[in-house]
Amino acid sequence: MKWIYAILIIVQVTTLHAQVTVSVQWQKEDKGGVNDTTFYAKNRKLEWKDFRGRPDVGSDAAAITASGFGYLLAMHSINRRTSFVVSVYCFYDKQHSWVKPGMQSDYALLHEQHHFDITYINTCAFMEKLRTARFSLSNYREVIDRIYSQSYNALENMQNDYDGQTKNGQLKSVQLLWNKKVDADLFRIIRD
Repeated sequence: MKWIYAILIIVQVTTLHAQVTVSVQWQKEDKGGVNDTTFYAKNRKLEWKDFRGRPDVGSDAAAITASGFGYLLAMHSINRRTSFVVSVYCFYDKQHSWVKPGMQSDYALLHEQHHFDITYINTCAFMEKLRTARFSLSNYREVIDRIYSQSYNALENMQNDYDGQTKNGQLKSVQLLWNKKVDADLFRIIRD
């Protein structure tokens, strides 16, 4: 009986130290997918027709952009080699994004576009953290969850700073500074 336990322990330790590779990639957009979701594309900007939600008349905001990011995880194991593929996506939710009647201006649309751009910037930071993380079979779930939580908190903080500092886009001089910052971040991502 002792030998069986010893063999089981050796198998478990060997499994824990098996070679692990992680690939991080963009999730391909599902062409036949849900009509109320738009995935981030550098060459596609938001349009007012994308804002389909019911406006909150009590809100100080002229419009709201509901966006976020997520991931899918696939695992393959062959001959003690385990591969993880993390497919990341950045999305805009049309049904939860809204604009108040009469508030559709180019200026306001750019402010909302930058909310989606900020989501993309933080999605790219999430992917970079995943690419540099150290994974094993025993820690992969914990590592991914921790990085996701940190990245989502960073996204929420940046979104709150953006709206807070610009007063939801009302402070035009501060909005101009944020426009430059977001554009510079996007340029850096495209260049890398």
